[in-house]
Amino acid sequence: MTAGTRGVGPEWRGWRAAAQEALYGPGGFYRRAEGPAGHFRTSVHASALFAGAVARLLCRVDEALGRPAVLDFVDMAAGRGELAAGVLDALPADVAARTRVCAVEVAERPESLDHRIEWTAAPPPGTTGLLFANEWLDNVPVEVAEVDSAGVTRLVLVREDGTERLGEPVDGAQARWLERWWPLPGEQGLRAEIGLPRDEAWATAVATLGRGLAVAVDYAHTVGTRPPFGTLTGFREGRETAAVPDGSCDITAHVALDACALPGGRLLPQRAALRALGVTGARPSLTLASTDPAAYVRALASAGEAAELTAAGGLGDFGWLVQPVGIADPLA
Repeated sequence: MTAGTRGVGPEWRGWRAAAQEALYGPGGFYRRAEGPAGHFRTSVHASALFAGAVARLLCRVDEALGRPAVLDFVDMAAGRGELAAGVLDALPADVAARTRVCAVEVAERPESLDHRIEWTAAPPPGTTGLLFANEWLDNVPVEVAEVDSAGVTRLVLVREDGTERLGEPVDGAQARWLERWWPLPGEQGLRAEIGLPRDEAWATAVATLGRGLAVAVDYAHTVGTRPPFGTLTGFREGRETAAVPDGSCDITAHVALDACALPGGRLLPQRAALRALGVTGARPSLTLASTDPAAYVRALASAGEAAELTAAGGLGDFGWLVQPVGIADPLA
């Protein structure tokens, strides 16, 4: 990469602006008809057990709130509403009758979505309940920084075809964020994603909760384990690919969830969170195979799905940022 900005025209932009347009602009990736499920598989798509666990978490929040007349479930970055619909279906009837479900997404509302689910572009203010953000923050665009040959940390600029070059040195609030959360030694080629916009997006989302719990779920890293060359990548049709900001692929980077955490928040791995919510992956007793073979097959399939959701090296490695607002931590 070449340092400096001489000759930089309008086609060269920071990764934040480029990804914002590629993902959410007119014709952007997240506005396409097939939705995210057409390109990658999340915990929501892996098994209905995930929605069931979130429904049980919502019931715990309900109890902590004293069973309010209206209980809110806000599904951030809702895709095509799969999690929102799954949670609504998994709730006990008496809780479902009091629950207002809101799916937050930039794309148009799916025609087949349950009429009980509200569809909005931003989380409603003053809610009471559970705000759940599954793989949202990794798609909040951020700037990328790289150390040049002189040991200076510079912003990475990119063109629509994915070609990169180095721009101005990182300064101001972005430099302070790197110093605090992702310090880069002065070694040429080291990279980082500057997570400040994600911190701000999370704080804004949490602020919409009057009382309840906010949870962010994402591939994550912490200050002691930052990857030396960053994690920016793309996904297209189920396969990892180069990040190219032309609207043809997802553009994602793992999240510094420790930087996002507000006072009182805590991090735990998905496997621990789901096990606390009853997703264990335990195999059914062989006795069941002889007494009720059909039930045994169903239980065996469920155990396999639970194992995938909690697997080390896979979905189980996701981080959960749990942020109580005016209640005790229902996962503690």
